Amino acid sequence: MSSTLERRAVPVGGLLVGEGPAVVIGGRVSLRARRGQAGAGSVAIEGATLVEPYSADDLPAIAEHADAVVVGASWTRDIPLVRAAAGLGLPVVVERRREASVAEWLELADYCAAEGDGQVILCEGGRPDLGLMRAAKVASGRPVLADVSADVGLSAAAVAAGADGLIVGSPDPALAQGTGAGTASPGAGTGSAGPGPGADRLVAEEAVVLVGALLRDEAPATLPECRQAIDRLDAALATLLERRAELAGIVQRIKPVGGFAGRDLGRERALVARMAVRAPALGEARLAPIMNAVIEAGLHLAEERAAE
Repeated sequence: MSSTLERRAVPVGGLLVGEGPAVVIGGRVSLRARRGQAGAGSVAIEGATLVEPYSADDLPAIAEHADAVVVGASWTRDIPLVRAAAGLGLPVVVERRREASVAEWLELADYCAAEGDGQVILCEGGRPDLGLMRAAKVASGRPVLADVSADVGLSAAAVAAGADGLIVGSPDPALAQGTGAGTASPGAGTGSAGPGPGADRLVAEEAVVLVGALLRDEAPATLPECRQAIDRLDAALATLLERRAELAGIVQRIKPVGGFAGRDLGRERALVARMAVRAPALGEARLAPIMNAVIEAGLHLAEERAAE
C-alpha cells in the first residue's frame, strides 16, 4: 500500500490537479490505439495534452510535445515501458488495470514516482469504480482523475467522490472509434446541451462548478483566486435558489391557502434555526432576513405565474 499520504498538487500543462477546483481535460491521445501511426504532437487538447505511448519509440516525441504521459490500463504489466515512461520527467498519469486492486494500483503509482520525479496522478477510466477511486485517493494522498468519456453523466458523482479532474470526450479519432480505453458518449447524462464533445464538456464543467463548490475544500491565496471561488459558489447558490423557487411554487399550488396569506411563520423560524446549525458564524439573526428575502421572492414568482 502506498505511503504517500501528503497531498500534493501536480501541474499538468496550464492546469493544477489536486488543489483548488477540479479540472476538466478534453480527452487524451492514445498512440497505442493508433498503433503508433501518428506522432505525439498531432493532437492538441484543451487545457493539457495527455499522451499514451505505443512503444518506447514514442517517448522522445511525447517528452517534447506532451504535458503528461499516460500509463494505460492495458499495459501496466509492461514494466520496461512503464519504467521508461515514468523516467521522461513528465507528470505520469497511472490508469488502473480493470482487475487491479487498490493496493496493486498504488504500488504501480509508487513505482512510477520512484522512477520519475514523483509527480504522479491516478486515473480511473472505462466504467469508473468511483468508490475504489475515492479509496485510492484517501489511502495515497495522490490526485485522481476520472475518465468519464464513456458516460459523462457520471461527472457529478465523480466530483462528489473526490475526483480532482474529469477527462471527457476525446479529440483522438482512434479513441473515438472505441479502440482506446474509453469512448465518448455524445449527449450522455442530464443537462447536456446536445450531442457532441462540446456538450459533454459543458456537462463536466457544470459538475465541477456546482458539485465542487459544495464539496471541495479550497484555500485561495490571491484576490483573483478568491473571486473565482466565490463565483463558483454563487453559481451553485443560484442553481439551488432556482430549484427552491420551483419547489415552493408547487407548495403554493397544493396548499389550501397559498401566497403571502398562507405563510407559516413558525415553520420559517424553525427553518432558520436549522440553517443556523449548519452556518453558525452567520447565526439566526443574520440568516433570518436572508431567508425572508428568499421566501418572499419565491412567493412573488408563484403569484406572477398564477396570474399568467
